Amino acid sequence: MEHTSQLVAEGKLIEEAAYPQRANKWQEIEIERIKIDRFDPKLKVIREIKKSNKKEKAHVAQLKFYIYVLERNQIDVSHGILEYPKLRETEEVWLTDEDRDEIPKWEQAVEEIVNQEKAPSTINKSFCKKCAYYEFCYT
Repeated sequence: MEHTSQLVAEGKLIEEAAYPQRANKWQEIEIERIKIDRFDPKLKVIREIKKSNKKEKAHVAQLKFYIYVLERNQIDVSHGILEYPKLRETEEVWLTDEDRDEIPKWEQAVEEIVNQEKAPSTINKSFCKKCAYYEFCYT
């Protein structure tokens, strides 16, 4: 759904405007049904740029999951960096042993939802309107 999302396109524009010099050094990786937009194989760092004007736990969780997936596929990764151009802030994200124990539980919970016979009911949260999958859930 993300390839047709106006919100995702807007995020890419913000990234390009805020960090135009980065294109050469960062690689895009597609692995296990996820796409990581910015990975520096020399520094072993993932960068995730958020267009949001506030920090969210979900941003940290997303980056930890990316690190976890790379590790699971024997790709050496040190840590991740969340960048908030609107806030002019960055945050380093490290994967802990506790995270390594917890993330498989996240995956199991998602699999249980995916394998349900009926789709779960909508949750009608304010953040839903900002999600690339909004139309999938609400139309």
